[in-house]
Amino acid sequence: MQPPGLDRAIGPGRATAMVVGTIIGASIFVQPSEITGQVPTTPGIYAVWGVAGILTLFGALVCAELASAYPRSGGVYVYLREAFSPAVGFLWGWAMFWTMHSGIIAAIAVVCARYVGFFVELGPLGQRGVAVAVIVVLSAVNYAGVRQGSALQTAITLGKVAAVVAIIVLGFAFGGAAHASVVALTGPPAPADAFPGGALGRGGLAGGAFSAGDFGLALVAGLFAFGGWHMVTYNAEETIAPEVTIPRALVAGTLIVTACYILLNAVYLYVLPMDLVASSDRVAADAADAVFGRGGGAMMSALVVLSTFGALSGIVLAGPRVYYAMARDGLVFRWLGETHPVRRTPHRAIVLQCVWSSVLVATGTYRALFTRVIYTEWIFFGLMAVGLVLLRRRSGYRFAYGVWGYPVVPIVFAASAFAIVANQVATAPLESATGLGMVLVGLPVYLLWSRSGTAAPHEGMG
Repeated sequence: MQPPGLDRAIGPGRATAMVVGTIIGASIFVQPSEITGQVPTTPGIYAVWGVAGILTLFGALVCAELASAYPRSGGVYVYLREAFSPAVGFLWGWAMFWTMHSGIIAAIAVVCARYVGFFVELGPLGQRGVAVAVIVVLSAVNYAGVRQGSALQTAITLGKVAAVVAIIVLGFAFGGAAHASVVALTGPPAPADAFPGGALGRGGLAGGAFSAGDFGLALVAGLFAFGGWHMVTYNAEETIAPEVTIPRALVAGTLIVTACYILLNAVYLYVLPMDLVASSDRVAADAADAVFGRGGGAMMSALVVLSTFGALSGIVLAGPRVYYAMARDGLVFRWLGETHPVRRTPHRAIVLQCVWSSVLVATGTYRALFTRVIYTEWIFFGLMAVGLVLLRRRSGYRFAYGVWGYPVVPIVFAASAFAIVANQVATAPLESATGLGMVLVGLPVYLLWSRSGTAAPHEGMG
């Protein structure tokens, strides 16, 4: 009997919610401090978030065209396989499972558990237990069915976007008086030498000077806050009319997130003096405390729990579809490519992801893996954009949604992605080499696997 296929249950609303919900995690509630410290002027801060949003949109547009050309489970894995070779696609999936995707799941689950600790006393062991429990619960929901998983994702996304809108409205309504109170309590802005590192230490808030290198570092931090925009493409075979739905979801979701991020930063700067924004390690909570009193911190902690839980829901949902696609191509064990006879989900891939992510949480090894390898994601993003240009030159390539501004958009995005990698290598060469080596270990694995005769022949267009 023919095994059941995946369940097409993700419509336009749920796909857009997946883009928004996956991107908005915890970073926007803490990352603005790092950006403000590097680029301590209001125009500079807005420029960083605006450029980060534009580059993310460029990447989303590249993904949108490729998704319309290859509406299959696996997303980026499929695009790299078709544009280059199965080996390049395999390296993406290899890095995803062992480090990038599983590491993201582990890291966000730990952040969620830490903020749960604001309400319940948790030691280090308790935090790890809560983080693992979050991963298991969300994996179980997605095991039950894509309808349940995408419905949960949509509900949480609506809740957190509503909370973000409330923060923006209330912040602008009451932030002026709060700003005056904070300045009265803290005194005038700190002198430049109060900040020993970054642009504040060299130009400070008074001069507002920063270099191109400072802007580049701030931009990397901003792009990190936009991470996850591509994951909706992994679920193409569970999306209704994916050739149209995924491109629209990518564009709409990216624009919604960019607007939320810029307005949230405007609220932070409206409520708090810039030096406090730069020095705070919980800027959203500090802004909420200034507006609402000491209860603001509890409110923001609850929002971070909701936000991280929602981001995890989408990330847990997306990842197994890549391993499922690789198994169908014979690049990993075939049993990972089976769907549940009733649930119609890639249940074995979901369980495997759950187990490995939980191991990373329990051992704490996700920190080293994640920080060393996350930058390599941008190597693949750059290759994906280059691959689009190559595919356009092939006679058999067909797409339903063309990227705006071709070929400028994919070329600019590819150049930016490779610049991010170059900046990381220049900043931390040893750590970068270690991370790249961890990814390249997958190449001999692929060669051994393909020579075993297990891999299916490549049916791409090149």
